Amino acid sequence: MTLLRPALVLTVLFTILAGLLYPLAMTGIARAAFPSASQGSLLERDGVVVGSALIGQGFASPAYLQPRPSASGWNAAGTGATNLGPTSAQLVADVAARREAFAAANGVAPADVPIDAVTASGSGLDPHVSVANAQAQAARIAAARGAPEAEVRAVLEARASGPWLGLYGEAVVNVLEANLALDEAFGAPTLPGG
Repeated sequence: MTLLRPALVLTVLFTILAGLLYPLAMTGIARAAFPSASQGSLLERDGVVVGSALIGQGFASPAYLQPRPSASGWNAAGTGATNLGPTSAQLVADVAARREAFAAANGVAPADVPIDAVTASGSGLDPHVSVANAQAQAARIAAARGAPEAEVRAVLEARASGPWLGLYGEAVVNVLEANLALDEAFGAPTLPGG
C-alpha cells in the first residue's frame, strides 16, 4: 500500500507531462517556427483550400502540369509503392507503357522522357516533378491553353526550387503550385462540356 500512492502520482504526473504538456509545447514551437508547414502547407485559390504543397494529387487535363505516376491512385489513405523491383517484368512493362504514353502526349521522343515521368514515387503522393519533366510538358500545356510555349516555360521555370541547401537532391517543380501559377498567368482552362 505504501508503494501504490507514489506509483499512481507518478503515473498521473508523467501522463500529464508526456501526454499533454509536451505535445502542446512542441505544437506551439512548431507553429511559431514554421507556421505554414505546421498547418499542412495548405494552398488556396479564391479563399478555398485546393490542396497541400506537401501532398501530390492527380491532374488529368492536358492544360495542367501532370505529376509522377501514383501506385496508390492518389489515394492518401492507401499510399505506397508497388514494391516491384528492377527485375520485375511487370515494372518494366509498366514503365515502357508510361514512356510511350508520355512521349505521345507531350510530343517528345521516348528516349527523352524523364525518368520521374514514368516511375511512381515511394509514397505515391510525391508533390514534385523534376525540372526536365516539367519542361517536357510545356508544349502540351501551351497548346491546351492556347498560350505561347515560351511563356509557359517561363512560368514553370519560375516555380522551380533548387536543391535543398543548394547541395542535396535536384531542382524540382511543385505540381500544384505550378498549376496554380499557370491558372494565374493564363486563366483557368475551360473544361470540356462546361
